[in-house]
Amino acid sequence: MTDSLIIEKAISEILSKEFGTTEQLLEIHEVVYENDKPKVLRVDKESDDSSVIVYFPIKDEKFYLAVWLDTDPEILVRGVGTENYNSVYLKVTSDDFSLKELSKLTRLQSTKNWNKGDKREKGNSVYSFTALFFEPNPEPDEFEDKLKKLLDFLDQDKEGIKKLIEKADAQIQVATTFHNGNTMLGGHHLDKSIIKRIGSYNLAIDFDLYAEGNFYKD
Repeated sequence: MTDSLIIEKAISEILSKEFGTTEQLLEIHEVVYENDKPKVLRVDKESDDSSVIVYFPIKDEKFYLAVWLDTDPEILVRGVGTENYNSVYLKVTSDDFSLKELSKLTRLQSTKNWNKGDKREKGNSVYSFTALFFEPNPEPDEFEDKLKKLLDFLDQDKEGIKKLIEKADAQIQVATTFHNGNTMLGGHHLDKSIIKRIGSYNLAIDFDLYAEGNFYKD
């Protein structure tokens, strides 16, 4: 099943608004357009069944409009709604060690970092600590999938990451932006296997939760 056919079906739903939830969402928010079509951020085909999620950016918001589709035996839209913006990463900081010293402890490459004494991106001050961030999956995705992918990434050099955690302060950081459409935000779930995997690194997990966007109309 090609992505183009899936995208075509998802865009068709946004334009036709056959689902009530599509009409409800587009009454209060706009999707971002590119080349006169709704912009597609990602086609998620990682489900174990025949379902697919197509993510669209929403103007001036961090969360997404999501279209859920079935692809077998034919492509059909199953539902429309919002999906949270989720950022899930390992944050490592140290007052004592340099970026070079910490980076040598693992063969995994950080996705963002700075050295103690580096100038901050904004203003004239400098960082008072060294930091490394590992976020292997910045694209739109569900929280549970992002957390599993982070742990899969860390498992590629488990011993090195453990050395890094021993030398510095580290925790898994989660930042989530929900759509506050009707104040029913939902939440995150950690199953037993995930808790065990996090525990194997002796890591804490911290959640920053935000609610943004317009309320649904009555």
